Amino acid sequence: MSKFFYVKLAFSNIKKNARIYVPYMLTCMGTIMMYYIIRGLALNQSMRDIRGGNEVQMIMGFGSWIIGIFAVIFLFYTNSFLIKRRKKEFGLYNILGMEKRHLGRVVFWESVDTFLISMAAGVGFGVLFSELVYLCVERALEFEMSLKFEIVPRAIAEAAILFGIIFVINLLNTLRQIHLANPVELLKGGNVGEKEPKTRWILTSVGFLFLGVGYYMAATVENPIDAMLFFFLAVILVVIATYCLFTAGSIAILKFMRKRKNFYYKRNHFISVSGMMYRMKQNAAGLASICVLSTGVLILISTTVCMYLGTEDAIRVRYPRNIYFDMHVSSKEVMENVQEIKEKVLAAHGVKSVDEVAYERSYYTVNQSGNRFGEDYGNDKTTKDYANIECITLQDYNRLAGKDVSLAEDEVLLCVVSGEVEENTMYFGDTEFRIKEKLEEFPLPTDNLGNVVNTYWLVLPDKDSAKRVAEGISLKSFWKYYCAFDINAGEDVQLQVYEDLLAELQASGMEGSVRSAAEGRSSFFALNGGVLFLGIFLGFLFMMATVLIIYYKQISEGYDDRERYQIMRKVGMSRKEVKSSIRSQVLTVFYLPLIAAGVHIFFAFNMIRRMLFVFGLYNVRLFAVCTVTTMLLFGLLYCLVYGRTAKTYYKIIS
Repeated sequence: MSKFFYVKLAFSNIKKNARIYVPYMLTCMGTIMMYYIIRGLALNQSMRDIRGGNEVQMIMGFGSWIIGIFAVIFLFYTNSFLIKRRKKEFGLYNILGMEKRHLGRVVFWESVDTFLISMAAGVGFGVLFSELVYLCVERALEFEMSLKFEIVPRAIAEAAILFGIIFVINLLNTLRQIHLANPVELLKGGNVGEKEPKTRWILTSVGFLFLGVGYYMAATVENPIDAMLFFFLAVILVVIATYCLFTAGSIAILKFMRKRKNFYYKRNHFISVSGMMYRMKQNAAGLASICVLSTGVLILISTTVCMYLGTEDAIRVRYPRNIYFDMHVSSKEVMENVQEIKEKVLAAHGVKSVDEVAYERSYYTVNQSGNRFGEDYGNDKTTKDYANIECITLQDYNRLAGKDVSLAEDEVLLCVVSGEVEENTMYFGDTEFRIKEKLEEFPLPTDNLGNVVNTYWLVLPDKDSAKRVAEGISLKSFWKYYCAFDINAGEDVQLQVYEDLLAELQASGMEGSVRSAAEGRSSFFALNGGVLFLGIFLGFLFMMATVLIIYYKQISEGYDDRERYQIMRKVGMSRKEVKSSIRSQVLTVFYLPLIAAGVHIFFAFNMIRRMLFVFGLYNVRLFAVCTVTTMLLFGLLYCLVYGRTAKTYYKIIS
């Protein structure tokens, strides 16, 4: 044989099997392209010089790991489908005299050709589209400077190593299957598993149990911190349940329907139920994968779009005013000095503060049990009993609220932002206070942490009372001077005022923090914009995987149904009856994952919206609109994909 025989045969085989190889290679190219772009952003040198660039690079670095892990799993799965469809071809080569080692050489060169084409095209398109992606990132993240376009050799090298390893794993798996199988098994490889599926009640029960527990956790969680902690556990339970119910639960339900003789022994039901039983056995894992990927797409897109569109709301929650500072104060003189520095900086820039709010406060994070508040929260093992206690003096409250309230030494006013205190007394350790009034309105912002942990504003008679509170919970008493104000000037001036104020306060040796909405905006947009960008990329990746699985499933269904079609015609069914029966089964099989994904999203909605509270996104209506819109658009795309791939299916069975 010519030494180029195997190379030519491998290339010829790829061309001959273009129907299954081209989508696979396009998926490899797309995955490599996205990996290169994301990794290139994570390693781009000019990104580090831009405000908010570090956050973006951190997110992109995390995203490249997700794409890498996904690529290993998904490309291994799709390669297994390719080999299954080609086992007959390998068996025929074997019978015609080609030894397994010769088959191995052919498969080796097929893998080399596929890798080189995919790698070259993937990196090429990655470089080509990188500049467009950089422009989109600049717009979405509102960068002040332009990203410098550059080809990143390290990203190319990492992509080559990662996908080279994936192709080697796939090659070894293919060689293993060829080596272990005899020619007869290879010839039957595409049709293995036509025995009637068994009912696996244990797996079905586990599926329903895990699904119920996962749904219950998602639907009943109230605390955002708990939602963050238990989200991945709920996801794992629902994913396992999805695979269990698609593989075992569907068979159990169909067999239950078969036992109902009045229902089963009707022509349409008889054919549909028996046909569906075999379809679900062969396609359950793939359909479960479609369901999980579809759910991932819906959650990623709806959540990240909501985060980006709600950025301004989150900024306003985090920064109620343009600038604020929170300084440790030990005396009235220190507080007056802080005010003098503030006025000096504002005068230097020719601006004045408006809507100013200033007061002294102390705050503690403690454990709560009913109306008792105790030691530092670090001693507790759960989050639901955390409580933030924000304390101000009665003098500041009366000034801010425009009231003239009086309190006895052991009395307090209480504003419940979130949480519950049913009794009319509060205990801090052994120190008791009577609640004179529970306030419905409060003159200070109450939504910064109220949706994350229990939060209470406490109006105390004086600083001595605050000291008693601190001693009761075994913490040291302290006071901070908080001042927040707006400036009637643009963001450039706001940033200059913020930077000068920070420098002056630090130079005076004072302890505390200074924050600016203009300064924080870049970080918010970098974080939320980076998450949006990554979410869209990963959503597109999962969508591409979903499309490929649907396409391969249609091909599998087509080859299997071609034989079923001929059998049904031979037993006397008309062409119209056969087509109607097969079409109803195929529609049920391919739309079942979409329906299941919709149910998953319905139950996940509560948990996800509470997780968004942690990021300062309290606009539930916005999240609902994003979720419904994403579901409708994805459903439309799913239908279009099914319609396009169905044409290939009907060509095969015809």
